[in-house]
Amino acid sequence: MEDYIRIGITIIGIILIVLFIIWLLGFRIIDNDKVGIVEKWWSRKGSLNEQIIALNGEAGYQPELLRGGIHFRTPLIYKIHVVPLVTIPQGKIAYVFARDGKPLDPTQTLGKVVPESNNFQDVREFLINGGQKGPQRGIIREGTYAFNLAQFVIITDTVTYCLKTGTKAEQETLKAMANLIHARKGFEPVIIQGNEDLVGIVTVHDGPSLGGENIICPTVGDEASDPNYHNNFQDIDAFLRAGGYRGRQYQVLADGTYFINRLFATVEYIPKVIIPVGFVGVVVSYTGSKGEDFSGVDYKHGELVKKGYRGVWNEALMPGKYAFNTYAGNIIKVPTTNVILKWITNQIGNHKYDENLKEVSLITKDAFEPNLPLSVVFHIDYKKAPLVIQRFGDIKMLVDQTLDPMISAYFKNIGQTKTLIELLQERNEIQAQSSREMQEKFSHYNLELEEVLIGTPASPKAGNEIETILTQLRSRQIAREQLQTYETQQKAAEKEKELREAEAIAKQQTSLTESDINIRIQENQGKAELMKARQDAEKIQKLSEADAYKVKKESEAEAFKIKVTAQSEAEKEARVGISKAIAAKEQVNAYGGPQYKVVSDVMSSFANAVKEGKIDIVPKTLVNTGNCEGGTGANAFESMLMLLLSEKLTEDKFENKVEVSEEVKKIRDEILSEISKDKEYKEENEVI
Repeated sequence: MEDYIRIGITIIGIILIVLFIIWLLGFRIIDNDKVGIVEKWWSRKGSLNEQIIALNGEAGYQPELLRGGIHFRTPLIYKIHVVPLVTIPQGKIAYVFARDGKPLDPTQTLGKVVPESNNFQDVREFLINGGQKGPQRGIIREGTYAFNLAQFVIITDTVTYCLKTGTKAEQETLKAMANLIHARKGFEPVIIQGNEDLVGIVTVHDGPSLGGENIICPTVGDEASDPNYHNNFQDIDAFLRAGGYRGRQYQVLADGTYFINRLFATVEYIPKVIIPVGFVGVVVSYTGSKGEDFSGVDYKHGELVKKGYRGVWNEALMPGKYAFNTYAGNIIKVPTTNVILKWITNQIGNHKYDENLKEVSLITKDAFEPNLPLSVVFHIDYKKAPLVIQRFGDIKMLVDQTLDPMISAYFKNIGQTKTLIELLQERNEIQAQSSREMQEKFSHYNLELEEVLIGTPASPKAGNEIETILTQLRSRQIAREQLQTYETQQKAAEKEKELREAEAIAKQQTSLTESDINIRIQENQGKAELMKARQDAEKIQKLSEADAYKVKKESEAEAFKIKVTAQSEAEKEARVGISKAIAAKEQVNAYGGPQYKVVSDVMSSFANAVKEGKIDIVPKTLVNTGNCEGGTGANAFESMLMLLLSEKLTEDKFENKVEVSEEVKKIRDEILSEISKDKEYKEENEVI
């Protein structure tokens, strides 16, 4: 039993010795979501004086952190403070307070930004590069960071991360700082939404002060091409390098999201300036340098300057929305549409320019005192709007201090030259005259007069003189109307008498009218029948002329045909005759001459006669005729035969025959020529 106890004690002793050795070696495990802040108990280099972070190995808080893992730091020299990593949520901003560093300058409220510090995670670089103690200009955006909480206090929306080593005064300072940031809503970015029609007015709490001559800080570093572009106050050091001043800034924040350190600058929201349609905005700037006067030599009521200078800008703003800093100037809305001013009690326009106007009190030529209601229509040229504002300040002052006394005085003068009745009856002429004459007066004030409208004069509350005059005028008019009515009625009675007489005559003339109408009907029918007969006659005449013309043309055609046929027959007979003649001539020549032809014809005729007469060739009774000497005599036949045979064919006759044959040829050629001509003639006639 004792042996077991000794063994147990020995084991415990060994364990304790091992644990002591481990403790002595400083064995430490740090989780990955935490860091270890090293505090050195002692060092051969001594202790720190005013600093908190030991940069050179002195005793105190060391600048380097121990990240997640196993580390050996002997507790005889070091003390390890394990703290969590700092996580900034999405869309949030964290602020930094530095415990160590150079002190702030007298004009500073925030420590300068040290880019080499890697968002305050490198303490050594922060201190080496001139980092300053106190609240910092730099802010921490969303993400997870490993901070040395001995050097930096990180203030977030919900938690303040720090190593509680400070005094009570320091804790109070950090608490007040957190409350101030909460009050300024500094843990969230500046978000200006377009649908809210707001602009952000920035007031800077760091940097040099603005001189007493200016009421608002000028714009600096607002161009992206500028090396000192501060990106809408998000880069504080760039803003200060560009010459930015402490105080309310002329530059405004338009729609967007901005991560601005609220310890450096606060943001106030004001509505945008909206210039509706029908208006222009005349800008009166309270800041800027003195500019050149653009109002002209003849204008003596003030200066007009260009945009950006102090004074009234010579160009008005057109209708629209403007992110204008109303702390730096004022925009006066000037109507450019027609404005109606009414000098009528209890009648006020929406613009309320005429809320102080009332009827003009007149004294007429005949000592009446009516109240005259008026309406004046005018408008302002948008290019002349700055001149009007420079002269009068605003439209309400223009109406009350200028137009009201001018209009009232003008119509009081008109009223003194007219009687009450003239004032009533000549209203149109007075209205036209006043419109013409007052246009020049309005143009002198850079106004465009459109029209002057005059109402009906009314009696003052104390009396009813005007009503009495009107009653008398109405009575006179009624009498005139009655007189005209009686005259009209008399004329109507006379006309009625004439009408009755005409009606009686009309009744007696009914039958006459009917007969007259019948006569006209018969006359119209006769005219119609006459016209029809004339048309039928003309038709028959036209048809007869057509038939005659047709017969004439057919007769001419038949005559032409007969003529052509006769000519053809005549030519034919002529040609046949010529041909027979030629043939007879040729026959004569063929018989050896005319003698032989005659013989031939005689013989042929004789033979036909013997044949037809049945004459005996040998006579039954022979008669001899002889000479006295008793010779033998011949009969008639024999005599004729002997006569014919007595002619001999000689050589000469034969030669004549040949000559006749040549003449026949000539005649034949002429006949052929004539036949050819005849053929051509017929062809031409056929063509025709």
